[in-house]
Amino acid sequence: MSPLKKSAACILSVLMHLSCQPVFSAQPTKVGFITVGPINDWGYNYAHNQGRLYLDKAMAGKVQTTIAENIPESAEVERVMEKMIAQGNKIIFSTSYGYFEPELRVAKRHRDVIFLQCGRDDVQNTPNLATYTPKQYEPMYLAGIVAGRMTKKNSLGYVAAHPVPIILQNINAFILGARSVNPKAKIKVVWTNKWSDPPVEAEAAKGLIESGVDVLAMTLDSPITVLQTAEKNGVYSVGYHADGGKFAPKGWLTGSMWNWGPLDVNMVKSIQNKTWKPGNYRYPLKDGYVQLAPFGPAVPKDVQSEVSVLKKRMESGEFVVFQGPLKDREGKELLKSGQKPDLHFIESMNWFAPGVEGSLSKK
Repeated sequence: MSPLKKSAACILSVLMHLSCQPVFSAQPTKVGFITVGPINDWGYNYAHNQGRLYLDKAMAGKVQTTIAENIPESAEVERVMEKMIAQGNKIIFSTSYGYFEPELRVAKRHRDVIFLQCGRDDVQNTPNLATYTPKQYEPMYLAGIVAGRMTKKNSLGYVAAHPVPIILQNINAFILGARSVNPKAKIKVVWTNKWSDPPVEAEAAKGLIESGVDVLAMTLDSPITVLQTAEKNGVYSVGYHADGGKFAPKGWLTGSMWNWGPLDVNMVKSIQNKTWKPGNYRYPLKDGYVQLAPFGPAVPKDVQSEVSVLKKRMESGEFVVFQGPLKDREGKELLKSGQKPDLHFIESMNWFAPGVEGSLSKK
């Protein structure tokens, strides 16, 4: 064989060998996050940004993330999603409850982009969309036990944004936990009708304190205002989203807090390795994506131990928050004895448990 033919054969052999090798993209996957409020709120939006930063670090070189904050639940979020897609983002974390409807429209236009919606429960047969959230009401039940033990007036207060299922889950779990150790406990609920409105939140908290509550809890984008108002007025507080003990060093009891980072990593990896599927993903306390916040110094050791024991039972699956026999505050049977709820029961919650005072609608 001539040197020229040998050279050509060698080149052909190399090319055939290379053609059989898997092709890996040198470019990182672009991942967009959208939040309804500022990422410095030490609350919901802060927690999601902490998850994004964790993802950046854990998958350095494999992902490139961006975040758009303060995006309202309106046509504006649809515009932001389209812009992110135009910039090459292939995964979008849509983190607010009201983003769902605009997101569905965008997802149907861009089947090559994966959408991850936090807090809703209906993928509506959209193959490139999934919903996800940990069972945040589980640590709220445990926090309710602490509140039930610590209250001296048997009067708890709750400042909440909107009467939507995910918040009703928290309120009902909180009072069920409190009444499991203190049957006399009651809870007064005030709606702000906004995810974030510090002046309204402060007014609501003060009004509840003036009405006689001695423990304040909340489900709002930022817990800071309610925590600080409780501290200034000498009442206990239960937080949400993050460890808020520094805002109420004397009255802080505990709370529910997110740990989004590991979950964000797992979801992105499943998309990259093509094992991801659309669906409604819900994660129990044992998975670690939602956690019971550290106890404050005001919580006695025996109460901490009591809660820790039940927490282990909850993580093992031995204890379920919403299980029969269960009735609403009007006495209507919701679950028969021994019956456990399905996803629809939890995600469509529109009732108050016994001991809750307040309206189920916005006022």
